[in-house]
Amino acid sequence: MSLLGHDTPWREWREASEGSRMHHGWILAGRKGLGKMHFAMQAARELVAEPGLPQPEDQHPDILVLTHLPKDDKEERKRDEGKAFELKRNIAIAQIRQMQQRLNTRPTLGSRRAVIIDPADDLETSAANALLKSLEEPARGTFFLLVAHRPAQLLPTIRSRCRVLRFPTLDDAAMRGFLADKAPHVDEATRDAAIAAAQGSPGMALDFVERDLAPVDRLMREIVQSGDRDFILRGRLAQAIGARPDRARMQAALDLSRSVLGQALETAGDDRMPAIADAHGELVRLAGQAPTYNFDPGLLAMEIGGLLASTATPN
Repeated sequence: MSLLGHDTPWREWREASEGSRMHHGWILAGRKGLGKMHFAMQAARELVAEPGLPQPEDQHPDILVLTHLPKDDKEERKRDEGKAFELKRNIAIAQIRQMQQRLNTRPTLGSRRAVIIDPADDLETSAANALLKSLEEPARGTFFLLVAHRPAQLLPTIRSRCRVLRFPTLDDAAMRGFLADKAPHVDEATRDAAIAAAQGSPGMALDFVERDLAPVDRLMREIVQSGDRDFILRGRLAQAIGARPDRARMQAALDLSRSVLGQALETAGDDRMPAIADAHGELVRLAGQAPTYNFDPGLLAMEIGGLLASTATPN
């Protein structure tokens, strides 16, 4: 089943797969929430399938998926019990080494094997360097699919050894239809706010709704519009984000703040553009550090509010 916006990536992928030499490394690039991992799994199954060989419907022995593991033994037990669990901040070098050991053996069912890394932009530096060796000298019949929300963060040497498959964002009409189908209970104002915040990413729009980010969004826009000289709005923003938000909610708030400033930049006058650009750059830096730094959530929320307030039109 092809998801919304996947027609062009599928056409490019199948044209390549039908050629005489399929490239061994692929970067699936695009905003978070566009269904790139869904595409990767379906594409990997097509790659490893061979005529006359029955394929398992569930986990496939020739498709290796590297992603965030549980944070520790306690969180691993939660996962095994079907409970919500915390993830490690990065994909570690040990996971790459384990994958490379598997590549020393033959595929289980056919002649091909696929390795999916989701997201590849969360690889530790040492893990990325170790992966580079596999990309430089790929095992025969092995194909790499690197899901990347921020492909610019990948090592240039990794990017140079992969073909990029770009996933487009959706227009507002498609986003509205998606939310009407997936979240029919949502009122029109929240739906419009989710569409504006997600900027063409259906997954991010649904995440906006499910995490109830509308109050956070309203406060951020108010701070950008009017500033926050007495720090009251920043305090409300910290409360709306939550006293003890999990890492995913904090990351969602950072992503939302960048989206709010991105939209503000589209209508800002020349006098505000430098301040908005500077604040957006700082938020990009914070968003990149948040997965690995142990930020205090309350202080981080106030920092986000302060950056947003710095872009308001001076009174």
